[in-house]
This record gives sequence, structure tokens and C-alpha cells, in this order.
Amino acid sequence: MTYQPLIAEVHNQQHTLTAIVEQDERTAYFYIWPTDLFRSQYAVRGCWLRNLLPAPAQEDRAAMEQGIAPLLSAEFCRTLEAEPPLDPAGLQVLWEPSDDGAALWYYGQLLAVIPGWSLYQDKQVSFSAGCIKKNRLTAPLGSASTNDYYARAEHQRQFWRDWHDGNEWERVQLKLMESYQAHFGESVKYYAIDQGSWPPMAISQHWHQGAWYFLTLGMSIRPMPQVDYLFDELAPQYRRIELAMAVDGEVMTEGNAVQMASALAEFAHLPWARLTWLGEGHTLASEVAPVGFESFLLANALADDAAQFKLPKRDGDRPTLLWATPITEAERQFAQADELGGQQLAERLMAAGNNHIFRPRQQVVDSET
Repeated sequence: MTYQPLIAEVHNQQHTLTAIVEQDERTAYFYIWPTDLFRSQYAVRGCWLRNLLPAPAQEDRAAMEQGIAPLLSAEFCRTLEAEPPLDPAGLQVLWEPSDDGAALWYYGQLLAVIPGWSLYQDKQVSFSAGCIKKNRLTAPLGSASTNDYYARAEHQRQFWRDWHDGNEWERVQLKLMESYQAHFGESVKYYAIDQGSWPPMAISQHWHQGAWYFLTLGMSIRPMPQVDYLFDELAPQYRRIELAMAVDGEVMTEGNAVQMASALAEFAHLPWARLTWLGEGHTLASEVAPVGFESFLLANALADDAAQFKLPKRDGDRPTLLWATPITEAERQFAQADELGGQQLAERLMAAGNNHIFRPRQQVVDSET
């Protein structure tokens, strides 16, 4: 019997990656492919699932040389005999909330995991239920008690069930709004910025002590891509954020302030749309920066004591609130010239008497002539 090579295909939320399952008369494999925009930046990641022929005693070099998906040799296989083909109807791909890794379930049983952080390094990393010993094609999936990635996959499956079946957004929304209103008063306007797709996201507008405040809701639902890879055990400190912006009401009308704050709506989607992350000292270009400015600096350090407060925890992590403030082209270049340039720019802004509330100000770096 001949089987169609492609038996499952599932895009992630932002359509930056595609998970597929391929099966022929010899083997079945699970892959994550970057879409065209990211194909030159990231490699395909693969995971052996099962042999549909008896496991060979030696490595299947002939298949590798022909560019065919190889059988896994016997010393690495849980089952030495030929396994039955996978039934496409039983396959379920669940993406990690960070949108860069995925787990493959088969009739309710976890079959394989390709962790998101593996996208950002050269070595292939994957875990398969049919594997009993690490090899070049995969590693053992084990159980929730022996493999953290198995436990994570189970937790993430429950995450998606909660969002599908429950009232998670109402709970997230309520906790964030309570926090924001405790510091900046009642919300005067509310803008949905999710374009009707998951996850729900919004911006709440407040008027407080002569300034317009704009704060995002919903970014912290998802951990950002890359952070687990870059920060490892410290990742919980960096992987969830919300964004904020404040504008002095004496120097900008409400309409102009709203236009400037619309940059947050774009920034809120950026980590997952570009498979990147946002953090302290990062800069982002924007067409709605005020006249004389070109970009925004993200910095929690800019906030004065009244704007320094803890956000509600999400899935055990404490999100960071990053304030966005307009910066000039010369300041952007200064921030990007050094790994710590963004933090140094924030220090210069504060030394010049600036904080998280935008007001007209002098440039704090010298322009190149």
C-alpha cells in the first residue's frame, strides 16, 4: 500500500512556521518548517516518529545519501518490528503558546515534541515516544516525571483547553484592569487590537494627573519567542510583557496622543509576527512617532515611583511593564551601537530630567555630522 507523504499540516498562530507530519511506506516524521519569510533565517527541524519497516541493525546511511527520510536503527527503537502507519485522523498538533515549538499528539497520547528554543541554534533537538536512546534523529520523550518537555506539553495542552472552554480572557482582563485603574484611575476608553484573532488584546486609555495613559492588555498571555533560549533559567523574568505609554496632556491633544499610542497596537503583535522578543532598552521604529522623533525606546527604568508596580502573574511568571517613549534618529543609533546602548540611553534621559511621560525635550546624544 502507498501512503501520501504529507498527512498533517498545521500553521502556528502567526503563520510564521508550519508543522507537518510526513509518512511514506518506510517511516513517519514530524517537522517544523519556517515559512518563506523566515526560510533563510531558520532551518527545518525534524523528529523521527516510527519505522514502518523492521528497524535496521545499522544506521540507514543509504537513505540519508539519497535524501530519503531514514529508518531509525534498532538500538534506539522502542519497537524493533514494523509499526502500523499513523492514521491522519488521530493526529493533533498543539503549538507552544510562544508560537515557535510544537507537540504532536496521537489519539490523546503524546507522540513527539520539538521545543521552541531549538529554532534558534544549529543542533537538531526533538523528543519521540518511540525512541529509547538519544541519537542524531531524536531523543527519548520518556514521561512527565523523566522529561520536562513531556510535562510542558501536558501543561500546554491544558492551557489550550482552558482558553477554548473557559473564560480565561475575562480573568486576564479583570486582573489587569484592576491593576491599571488602581494606579491611573478609571479607564476612559478601550480599544480592541487583536483583529478578532487569538489571543485577545486591547489598549486601555486613562486620564491621570494631567497626562494620558495607554496600557496594553493581553500580551502577557503568551511567552515571547527566543527568551527561553537566550535566558534559560532566568527566562521567567523576561518572557512576558505588557506595554505602556504616557503623554503630557498640556503638550498634546487627546487625538494626537491616541494617534501616537497607536504604535502600541503594532508593537503588541511584533514578537510573534517576527519570532523575536522585546525587552528593556529595545528600540522600535514607528511612523506615528511625534514630529522630530523617529522611534520608541522601551524601558521600565523610565517610570517614576508612581508608575513602578507589579503586574498580575501569568502562568507563574511576573510580566514586565515596559514604557515606550519617543526617541530621535541619533538616539536610536546610539542605542543600537552597543549591546547596552538602550539602557545607557534610558540613563541619559533620566539624568536630563525625563521620565515615562512624554513631553518636548532636548536630544540627549550628539548628532553625527
